[in-house]
Amino acid sequence: MHDEEFGVEIDTVQEIIRMINITEIPRAPPYVKGLINLRGRIIVVINLSTIMRVGSNEPDANTRIIVADVDGTVMGFIVDSVSEVIRLSAKSIEPTPSIITNKIRSEYIKGVGKINERLLILLNLNKMLSSEELIHIQNMSSEIAEVAAT
Repeated sequence: MHDEEFGVEIDTVQEIIRMINITEIPRAPPYVKGLINLRGRIIVVINLSTIMRVGSNEPDANTRIIVADVDGTVMGFIVDSVSEVIRLSAKSIEPTPSIITNKIRSEYIKGVGKINERLLILLNLNKMLSSEELIHIQNMSSEIAEVAAT
């Protein structure tokens, strides 16, 4: 997002896909971009930039959707791009400096990974939504699945 580099734990990621057509949901919260049909599975897509309040770029050829399991609910997160999969050792992850938590809510961040001369802000996808927001997404997903099944 913008010029910062972020990372997420690969354990929660099911797959990373190119941006596809997203169907908007009337009266959805601002952070919900809409729905995608991923090989017959209807998935709610979240705009990560909106949640993090860092501004949003227009989707382009590099935009991706990270499909992840968040507390048992599969959802997609729109990101500007995905560049690589990196293995970080626990000793290369440091606590988050306050200068970062001044800009991004601290619960969104697991730490900062050091990779050579780069710093990678490690996001906690399980904390991106409040418990109320997650319940709302889970209810939305259930309702959509019921409608799709009929």
